[in-house]
Amino acid sequence: MSNSTSGLPVDTSQLGDASELTVRSLHGPLRALVQAVAAAMAIYHILVLGRFFDIVTEPQKLYGMHLTFVVVLAFLLIPGRRGSTRPTVVDWLLILTSLVVVTYMFVTFEELTGRAGVFPTRSDVIIGSLLVIVTIEASRRATGWSLPILCALFAFYPFIGPYLPGLLEHKGFSFNTVISFLFSDNGIYGIPIQVSARDVYLFILFGAFLEATNIGKYIVQAALSVAGGRRGGPAKVSILTSALFGTASGSSAANVMVDGVINIPLMKATGFRATVAAGVEAMNSTGGQIVPPVMGAGAFLMADILGVPYATVAVAAIGPALLYYVAAYWMIDFYSASQNLRGLPRRDLPRFSAVMLQHGYMFVPLVVLLYLIMGTGASPFRAALYALATALVVSLFRADTRLTLRKIISAMEEGGKRTIEIGVSCAAAGIIVGILALTGLGGKFSELVINVAGGNLLLALAATMVAAIVLGTGLPTTAAYAIGASVLAPALVKLGAAPLSAHMFIFYFSVISAVTPPVAFASFAAASIARAPMWESSIESMRLGLAGYIVPFMFVYGPAMFVAQAPWTETVLALATGSIGTLALAGAVIGYLIRPATWAERGVLLVASLLLIRPGLVTDVVGLGLLLAVVALQRARPALRPVATDPTEGDRRV
Repeated sequence: MSNSTSGLPVDTSQLGDASELTVRSLHGPLRALVQAVAAAMAIYHILVLGRFFDIVTEPQKLYGMHLTFVVVLAFLLIPGRRGSTRPTVVDWLLILTSLVVVTYMFVTFEELTGRAGVFPTRSDVIIGSLLVIVTIEASRRATGWSLPILCALFAFYPFIGPYLPGLLEHKGFSFNTVISFLFSDNGIYGIPIQVSARDVYLFILFGAFLEATNIGKYIVQAALSVAGGRRGGPAKVSILTSALFGTASGSSAANVMVDGVINIPLMKATGFRATVAAGVEAMNSTGGQIVPPVMGAGAFLMADILGVPYATVAVAAIGPALLYYVAAYWMIDFYSASQNLRGLPRRDLPRFSAVMLQHGYMFVPLVVLLYLIMGTGASPFRAALYALATALVVSLFRADTRLTLRKIISAMEEGGKRTIEIGVSCAAAGIIVGILALTGLGGKFSELVINVAGGNLLLALAATMVAAIVLGTGLPTTAAYAIGASVLAPALVKLGAAPLSAHMFIFYFSVISAVTPPVAFASFAAASIARAPMWESSIESMRLGLAGYIVPFMFVYGPAMFVAQAPWTETVLALATGSIGTLALAGAVIGYLIRPATWAERGVLLVASLLLIRPGLVTDVVGLGLLLAVVALQRARPALRPVATDPTEGDRRV
């Protein structure tokens, strides 16, 4: 069986199972119920956020409704135990419980907000306890056991604090106080779920509508026409498509599943080893979360925590994202050169001019989104609403892109499904953030980090990197960043890091955890498609994505890498020398520059890369000198005749 994108054969027998195995496949009335809930969710958010018909509601009611929609979909679609193909009695009870919670919040809203965390009534405590139970169970189903266990550990802390030593000690809190605090905008309805409801959901819905209009197919066609014929062409196509798909998905693994089913077979067909193809796809898909303007979900949270416009975060992130993908390009290019891998035949590729003439208008919604967020500084949800409306309009121009009522409902359903993991993760993270705020543990943890690091910023950064990666191995990116921002960022700021640099550092490593062994979800997802060993694939993705582990340190010490955070001349110079540094880094990792590199040359290239990536005139001059020295040595050495690779051999080692 084969699928085709722009006429290119794709052997789907190599794809593995790309479906979400934990999600129920419902039919009949149950499927109609899921679609109705998802459609109601979309309509409610659009009406409230767009303030259509002068609809104005208290923000906390929006957050409560958002979480209710998310958990209802979770209990309908995600079984609590294996083998459950239809909602059980327990599922219906949990759905009923979530409806009771939101109804109580709406009915008693004025009184509830006035006494939250101070004078809770018995009914407040009962309903709040039910909300905590529903949130933790929904997060267990959507994300696994790691986040619920972490929530449980933090939930016990207010009660055992009086018996703990040193910094961990506190006076203790009553059960009623803790539950009431969590049943408020200080806890479950706090900043993480606010970001999910106000900003993230509409971008996910926008992405679902783009897929319904087949714009993804045209993105792939445009990328193939630009890069498909170059050496390592399919892998370079993955850079373009992953950057576009991944920015709004909020999940590296989900991006792999959308993008990898096309790119990985193409890579294997042109001679990439299966493990390398999986590593390239995981590396590129993970980078999508650090690409403006959307940057997954964590960047919206970052803007709220820092108290700055989202455009400030998005614009600042351009430089680091550019370096990540420039490094990815050189890694792919040098690997392809070292293995003599060629691109796809030009006769099999679409022409860029033809793609843009026929389908270029389909990119207008993306242009509108970019312009509104980064050009006018519009609020994220308003930019998403206008972009969504634009997508609906441009879809009408062709029969194959036109959004019928069935397609619209299907897109709403898909948008609701994709929001489940992020929504319940944000709600569960709210429990942890709430406990940190209630007990003051966040500030104490910052003191602990500073004491352990001995006041040394570099040691504190290294400890923060490890902590962020460890959190990210078991938690979705948004939850990992939310926790890291609460307990780690204050320590880095106290040690001299700029607030934006500290938060971006934590965000990057929360994202990079998706390709970091031993639990590398993006790498494992790519390996399942490539039918490659998971451990070897994760090692390859970490090796190829090495720049992602280095660049964050550099923008802490050199804020000039952040666009609009320094004079433009400094930023241009930092990005130019940093890009050259990523070239040297790729040469060191792959063992190839203009010719195969010796181990001594690779060592020199590694040193040169670190010097060039770090902003600074002296380091740039020395790094550039070392790089030119290696180039001169390689030019003076006779070239070896490359051994041609037969693309039909696919996974053969060269």
